Amino acid sequence: MTRIDSEPRVWSVGALCLAIADTLNARFNPVAVKGEISGFSRAASGHCYFNLKDESGQIRCAMFKRAASALGFMPKDGEMVELRGKLGVYEARGDLQLVVETMQRAGQGDLFAQFLKLKANLEAEGLFDASRKRDIPAQPRAIGVITSLGAAALHDVVSALQRRVPHIPVIVAPASVQGINAPSELLQSLKKLVSWQGQLPHALPNSLPNFSAMPLSIDVILMVRGGGSMEDLWAFNDEALVRAVASCPIPIISGVGHETDFTLTDFVADLRAPTPTAAAELVATEGAQLLADCQLLQKALADALTTHLDRMSQRLDWVANRLGRPSSRLKDQTARLMRMHQSLQYGFKSQVQAQKQMLSRHSEHLPRLLQQNLQLHQQRNLNMGTRLGLLDPHLVLERGYAWLTDDKGRALTHVSDFQANQSVTASLADGQVNLQVK
Repeated sequence: MTRIDSEPRVWSVGALCLAIADTLNARFNPVAVKGEISGFSRAASGHCYFNLKDESGQIRCAMFKRAASALGFMPKDGEMVELRGKLGVYEARGDLQLVVETMQRAGQGDLFAQFLKLKANLEAEGLFDASRKRDIPAQPRAIGVITSLGAAALHDVVSALQRRVPHIPVIVAPASVQGINAPSELLQSLKKLVSWQGQLPHALPNSLPNFSAMPLSIDVILMVRGGGSMEDLWAFNDEALVRAVASCPIPIISGVGHETDFTLTDFVADLRAPTPTAAAELVATEGAQLLADCQLLQKALADALTTHLDRMSQRLDWVANRLGRPSSRLKDQTARLMRMHQSLQYGFKSQVQAQKQMLSRHSEHLPRLLQQNLQLHQQRNLNMGTRLGLLDPHLVLERGYAWLTDDKGRALTHVSDFQANQSVTASLADGQVNLQVK
């Protein structure tokens, strides 16, 4: 018997894609993969599309808006990243793709954990508080720059400063901005600028003729470098450098990396710039803008002066109208003085006349008032004499009463005051009688 093999199942394209997707999901997902970004693009919808590749292969990746919005940096071609997501099949084209849920720079995990730990400690100490940050001077007398002499950031800063403020001296303190020696070199350059006493470590060409002979004061420091991975920027997360920036007596602008890059010097500096060029522009107001500001101030001053002069002129007219001609003013005062003199004379004469009339009236009534007052007092004295006479004790004795006293002259008014054989004197209306108590 000859065996006939069964025919393979016939799939529809869509069903086959779904079956492959299910197999991938069951076999691999979730998956983590490391590689280099290639062909990165962000659609208007916010979704991101790119390839992830290494030396032996590549895979198509899609990162939708929800996951892309949580990124802490802007991915770019050539950057090594670690992705986590799910493998699947894009049915419309039958392409294998990785739907990315999270992305971080390769090797960022441990560094990022260190970054967050140190950031939390420094923040708890108050080094990031807005209250300790100082204002950046609008017109610095000199600008200090800390960066690598071979860095593109130095060229960007120099170009911006020479274009906008060629009159302001610039002092460059060179330092490595990447590598194991970068933190100590950055720290030494910062200390050098702080302690600088008129020496020019590196003066920018054509910054100012005979610049070394001029006494200068650095009013602001720019600490800058271009973008890179977290490892590239790690020197600016050094704790000693961060604390030195916090305690620096000169205001510092941090212009490290690109807009999406953050280092601890960004948080502790007095001002953070998104790029090195932006850092230079923050301390370099263009001459045209300064001239426009001066013109506005000149116009405001002229307007204020004109307004003040108009107001003073109007006030002078008002005073002149009140003052009038001196002769007219003197005439008015003379007439007023004459009126006051006449009023005074009339008032004095009237007062004297009134006093005379009052005195005449008083002289006519005075004798009569004196006579009435004398009669009133005589009548009052007579009444008092009559009342006093009525109180005379002799009148009582004449009615038959007697006044009894003992041998010491004390009045005897009660029966208990008498004793047997006591001598008593009785005062009567016409004399006294000596009595003997029986």
